[in-house]
Amino acid sequence: MKVGIMQPYFFPYLGYFSLIKYTDKFILFDPVQFIKHGWIERNRILKQGGGWMYIAVPLEKHPRETLIKDIQIREEPWKEKIFSQLTSYKKRAPYYKETLEVITKALDIQTKSITHLNHKILKVVCEYLDIPFESYIFSEMNLIIEQPRAPDEWALNICKSLGNVDEYVNPPGGLNFFNRDKYEKAGIKLLFQQPILTPYSQCQPFAFEEGLSIVDVMMFNSKEQINKMLDNYTLL
Repeated sequence: MKVGIMQPYFFPYLGYFSLIKYTDKFILFDPVQFIKHGWIERNRILKQGGGWMYIAVPLEKHPRETLIKDIQIREEPWKEKIFSQLTSYKKRAPYYKETLEVITKALDIQTKSITHLNHKILKVVCEYLDIPFESYIFSEMNLIIEQPRAPDEWALNICKSLGNVDEYVNPPGGLNFFNRDKYEKAGIKLLFQQPILTPYSQCQPFAFEEGLSIVDVMMFNSKEQINKMLDNYTLL
Protein backbone atom coordinates (compact mmCIF):
# COMPACT_ATOMS: atom_id res chain seq x y z
CA MET A 1 0.00 0.00 0.00
CA LYS A 2 1.25 3.49 -0.93
CA VAL A 3 0.50 6.27 1.56
CA GLY A 4 0.61 10.04 1.22
CA ILE A 5 0.25 12.50 4.11
CA MET A 6 -0.31 16.23 3.60
CA GLN A 7 -1.81 19.20 5.40
CA PRO A 8 -5.29 20.09 4.10
CA TYR A 9 -4.78 22.68 1.35
CA PHE A 10 -7.41 24.90 -0.28
CA PHE A 11 -7.87 24.07 -4.00
CA PRO A 12 -4.17 23.07 -4.18
CA TYR A 13 -1.97 23.03 -7.25
CA LEU A 14 -1.56 20.14 -9.69
CA GLY A 15 1.28 18.43 -7.81
CA TYR A 16 -0.93 17.86 -4.75
CA PHE A 17 -3.44 15.92 -6.85
CA SER A 18 -0.63 14.04 -8.56
CA LEU A 19 0.36 12.74 -5.12
CA ILE A 20 -3.25 11.76 -4.38
CA LYS A 21 -3.51 9.88 -7.66
CA TYR A 22 -0.25 7.98 -7.06
CA THR A 23 -1.11 6.82 -3.55
CA ASP A 24 -3.65 4.28 -2.29
CA LYS A 25 -4.42 6.02 0.99
CA PHE A 26 -4.22 9.75 1.68
CA ILE A 27 -4.22 11.33 5.14
CA LEU A 28 -4.91 14.99 5.87
CA PHE A 29 -2.54 15.87 8.68
CA ASP A 30 -4.12 18.54 10.89
CA PRO A 31 -2.78 18.28 14.50
CA VAL A 32 0.05 20.77 13.87
CA GLN A 33 0.30 24.53 14.27
CA PHE A 34 -1.50 26.56 11.63
CA ILE A 35 0.79 28.88 9.67
CA LYS A 36 -0.97 32.03 8.53
CA HIS A 37 -0.99 32.89 4.83
CA GLY A 38 0.09 29.46 3.66
CA TRP A 39 -1.93 27.23 1.35
CA ILE A 40 -4.54 26.10 3.85
CA GLU A 41 -6.87 29.09 3.55
CA ARG A 42 -5.96 30.45 0.11
CA ASN A 43 -4.60 29.75 -3.37
CA ARG A 44 -3.89 31.56 -6.62
CA ILE A 45 -5.84 32.00 -9.86
CA LEU A 46 -5.35 34.15 -12.95
CA LYS A 47 -6.12 37.84 -12.77
CA GLN A 48 -7.69 39.66 -15.68
CA GLY A 49 -5.04 41.75 -17.36
CA GLY A 50 -2.20 39.42 -16.43
CA GLY A 51 -0.64 38.07 -13.27
CA TRP A 52 -2.45 36.27 -10.49
CA MET A 53 -4.63 36.92 -7.46
CA TYR A 54 -5.65 35.01 -4.34
CA ILE A 55 -8.96 33.31 -3.68
CA ALA A 56 -9.24 32.90 0.06
CA VAL A 57 -11.31 31.80 3.03
CA PRO A 58 -11.57 34.32 5.90
CA LEU A 59 -10.68 32.86 9.28
CA GLU A 60 -11.61 33.67 12.86
CA LYS A 61 -8.90 35.26 14.96
CA HIS A 62 -6.96 32.66 16.90
CA PRO A 63 -3.86 32.35 19.08
CA ARG A 64 -0.63 31.77 17.19
CA GLU A 65 -0.25 28.22 18.53
CA THR A 66 -3.70 27.09 17.31
CA LEU A 67 -3.66 23.75 15.50
CA ILE A 68 -5.00 23.38 11.97
CA LYS A 69 -7.80 21.12 13.23
CA ASP A 70 -9.09 23.95 15.45
CA ILE A 71 -9.03 26.73 12.84
CA GLN A 72 -12.50 28.14 12.23
CA ILE A 73 -13.95 29.94 9.20
CA ARG A 74 -15.32 33.44 9.77
CA GLU A 75 -18.93 34.03 8.79
CA GLU A 76 -19.05 36.45 5.89
CA PRO A 77 -19.96 36.19 2.18
CA TRP A 78 -16.57 34.82 1.08
CA LYS A 79 -18.03 32.27 -1.36
CA GLU A 80 -19.77 35.03 -3.28
CA LYS A 81 -16.47 36.91 -3.53
CA ILE A 82 -14.72 33.85 -4.97
CA PHE A 83 -17.41 33.32 -7.60
CA SER A 84 -17.11 37.00 -8.50
CA GLN A 85 -13.34 36.62 -8.93
CA LEU A 86 -13.85 33.59 -11.17
CA THR A 87 -15.79 35.63 -13.73
CA SER A 88 -12.40 36.73 -15.12
CA TYR A 89 -12.28 33.28 -16.75
CA LYS A 90 -15.76 33.41 -18.29
CA LYS A 91 -14.90 34.69 -21.78
CA ARG A 92 -11.65 32.79 -22.33
CA ALA A 93 -11.70 29.47 -20.46
CA PRO A 94 -13.13 26.57 -22.53
CA TYR A 95 -14.10 24.60 -19.39
CA TYR A 96 -15.50 27.50 -17.40
CA LYS A 97 -18.98 25.98 -17.01
CA GLU A 98 -17.72 22.55 -15.94
CA THR A 99 -15.21 24.04 -13.49
CA LEU A 100 -17.80 26.35 -11.97
CA GLU A 101 -20.06 23.34 -11.36
CA VAL A 102 -17.20 21.54 -9.57
CA ILE A 103 -16.43 24.56 -7.39
CA THR A 104 -20.11 25.09 -6.57
CA LYS A 105 -20.41 21.47 -5.44
CA ALA A 106 -17.12 21.62 -3.52
CA LEU A 107 -18.17 24.70 -1.55
CA ASP A 108 -21.64 23.36 -0.82
CA ILE A 109 -20.90 22.46 2.79
CA GLN A 110 -22.05 23.96 6.07
CA THR A 111 -19.00 23.90 8.30
CA LYS A 112 -16.76 26.26 10.24
CA SER A 113 -13.83 23.85 10.03
CA ILE A 114 -11.18 24.70 7.43
CA THR A 115 -10.07 21.05 7.54
CA HIS A 116 -13.55 19.75 6.70
CA LEU A 117 -13.99 22.35 3.97
CA ASN A 118 -10.71 21.44 2.30
CA HIS A 119 -11.44 17.73 2.64
CA LYS A 120 -14.73 18.23 0.80
CA ILE A 121 -12.97 20.24 -1.92
CA LEU A 122 -10.40 17.50 -2.48
CA LYS A 123 -13.07 14.80 -2.66
CA VAL A 124 -15.18 16.70 -5.19
CA VAL A 125 -12.23 17.57 -7.45
CA CYS A 126 -11.01 13.97 -7.38
CA GLU A 127 -14.51 12.77 -8.20
CA TYR A 128 -14.60 15.11 -11.21
CA LEU A 129 -11.20 13.85 -12.40
CA ASP A 130 -12.15 10.18 -11.82
CA ILE A 131 -9.35 9.74 -9.28
CA PRO A 132 -9.91 7.21 -6.46
CA PHE A 133 -9.54 9.06 -3.17
CA GLU A 134 -9.41 6.96 0.00
CA SER A 135 -8.91 9.77 2.47
CA TYR A 136 -8.82 10.31 6.21
CA ILE A 137 -8.50 13.26 8.58
CA PHE A 138 -5.75 12.35 11.02
CA SER A 139 -7.29 14.04 14.07
CA GLU A 140 -10.43 11.91 13.61
CA MET A 141 -8.72 8.55 13.02
CA ASN A 142 -8.02 7.70 16.68
CA LEU A 143 -4.78 6.17 15.46
CA ILE A 144 -2.30 5.35 18.22
CA ILE A 145 1.27 6.07 17.11
CA GLU A 146 4.69 6.19 18.75
CA GLN A 147 5.73 9.66 19.90
CA PRO A 148 7.89 11.16 17.10
CA ARG A 149 11.38 12.20 18.11
CA ALA A 150 12.11 14.10 14.89
CA PRO A 151 9.99 15.84 12.21
CA ASP A 152 10.44 13.00 9.70
CA GLU A 153 9.04 10.43 12.16
CA TRP A 154 5.45 11.64 12.07
CA ALA A 155 4.89 9.99 8.70
CA LEU A 156 6.99 6.97 9.64
CA ASN A 157 5.07 6.28 12.85
CA ILE A 158 1.72 6.78 11.13
CA CYS A 159 2.71 4.28 8.44
CA LYS A 160 3.91 1.78 11.04
CA SER A 161 0.64 2.09 12.94
CA LEU A 162 -1.44 1.67 9.77
CA GLY A 163 0.36 -1.55 8.87
CA ASN A 164 0.72 -3.06 5.40
CA VAL A 165 2.45 0.11 4.08
CA ASP A 166 5.03 -0.59 1.38
CA GLU A 167 5.72 2.98 0.28
CA TYR A 168 5.47 6.41 1.82
CA VAL A 169 5.50 9.19 -0.79
CA ASN A 170 6.29 12.80 0.02
CA PRO A 171 6.68 16.02 -2.00
CA PRO A 172 10.31 16.80 -2.92
CA GLY A 173 10.59 19.45 -0.22
CA GLY A 174 11.13 16.65 2.29
CA LEU A 175 14.41 15.58 0.66
CA ASN A 176 16.32 17.86 3.02
CA PHE A 177 15.17 16.35 6.31
CA PHE A 178 13.75 12.85 5.77
CA ASN A 179 16.08 10.01 6.77
CA ARG A 180 15.67 7.11 4.32
CA ASP A 181 17.42 4.67 6.69
CA LYS A 182 14.65 5.00 9.27
CA TYR A 183 12.03 4.02 6.71
CA GLU A 184 14.07 1.20 5.20
CA LYS A 185 14.62 -0.33 8.64
CA ALA A 186 10.83 -0.34 9.08
CA GLY A 187 10.39 -2.06 5.70
CA ILE A 188 8.93 1.07 4.09
CA LYS A 189 10.22 2.51 0.83
CA LEU A 190 10.55 6.29 1.04
CA LEU A 191 9.98 8.14 -2.23
CA PHE A 192 9.72 11.78 -3.24
CA GLN A 193 7.40 12.70 -6.08
CA GLN A 194 8.63 15.55 -8.24
CA PRO A 195 5.81 16.76 -10.52
CA ILE A 196 6.80 17.96 -13.98
CA LEU A 197 4.65 21.01 -14.59
CA THR A 198 4.32 21.68 -18.29
CA PRO A 199 2.76 24.92 -19.57
CA TYR A 200 -0.75 24.82 -21.03
CA SER A 201 -2.69 27.49 -22.91
CA GLN A 202 -4.23 30.06 -20.56
CA CYS A 203 -5.80 31.89 -23.52
CA GLN A 204 -4.06 35.16 -22.77
CA PRO A 205 -1.27 37.22 -24.39
CA PHE A 206 0.78 37.27 -21.20
CA ALA A 207 3.49 34.91 -19.94
CA PHE A 208 2.32 31.55 -18.59
CA GLU A 209 1.61 31.63 -14.85
CA GLU A 210 2.75 28.33 -13.41
CA GLY A 211 1.88 26.61 -10.15
CA LEU A 212 -1.60 28.08 -9.87
CA SER A 213 -4.55 26.38 -8.17
CA ILE A 214 -6.13 23.29 -9.72
CA VAL A 215 -8.98 25.71 -10.50
CA ASP A 216 -6.87 27.29 -13.24
CA VAL A 217 -5.86 23.88 -14.62
CA MET A 218 -9.50 22.76 -14.81
CA MET A 219 -10.55 25.97 -16.55
CA PHE A 220 -8.27 25.34 -19.54
CA ASN A 221 -7.93 21.56 -19.78
CA SER A 222 -10.17 18.54 -20.23
CA LYS A 223 -10.27 15.79 -17.62
CA GLU A 224 -8.20 13.60 -19.95
CA GLN A 225 -5.55 16.29 -20.39
CA ILE A 226 -5.39 16.91 -16.64
CA ASN A 227 -4.90 13.22 -15.90
CA LYS A 228 -1.98 13.12 -18.34
CA MET A 229 -0.46 16.04 -16.43
CA LEU A 230 -1.00 14.24 -13.13
CA ASP A 231 0.94 11.24 -14.45
CA ASN A 232 3.91 13.40 -15.45
CA TYR A 233 6.39 13.18 -12.58
CA THR A 234 9.64 11.61 -11.46
CA LEU A 235 10.18 9.59 -8.30
CA LEU A 236 13.34 10.40 -6.36
